[in-house]
Amino acid sequence: MNQIKGLNFLVVLLGILLCACDAQAQKFSDLDKSPMDMVYYREGGRQGEVVARVLYSRPQMKGREVFGKLVKYGKVWRTGANEATEITFFQDVKFGGKEVKAGSYSLYTIPNEDKWTVILNSDLHVWGAYSYKEENDVVRVEAPVTNDGKSLEAFSITFNKDGDATDLVLGWDTLRVAVPITK
Repeated sequence: MNQIKGLNFLVVLLGILLCACDAQAQKFSDLDKSPMDMVYYREGGRQGEVVARVLYSRPQMKGREVFGKLVKYGKVWRTGANEATEITFFQDVKFGGKEVKAGSYSLYTIPNEDKWTVILNSDLHVWGAYSYKEENDVVRVEAPVTNDGKSLEAFSITFNKDGDATDLVLGWDTLRVAVPITK
């Protein structure tokens, strides 16, 4: 009889411990619908000196009309999804011909049909463009819109070496916007 009571006690104790362990289990979020990505600008190839890095989230078209509809013309855009896109320069550069000190900035844009305003702003770690403050802009440059003809499903950012400059290239659907960066 004592063995049965002892066994019942162990079963109950084991059940309590299992429940307690389950209550402490980590809960992970689902996959983000707009995954975060990162791109580097290195001088001298893959092992070269890092000049800049961009952290951004990549929304997808999913059959939607992007520019003028999903991304409104004439309105400040976070330049991606989720948190505002962040660009870090590891040395002083000229961004679209304008002096920019080494440091991190939020990268906003104001899309229009023929040109975009590309903005470096001192506010960091902000969600979207909801708290965007124009008075914290560090640099604004105008960049023409070109049509590549090749559609990109996911918003993308890359660096493209072009002569003495390296362009920061923003692309989504068939549109491309490039801002030259020189040292």
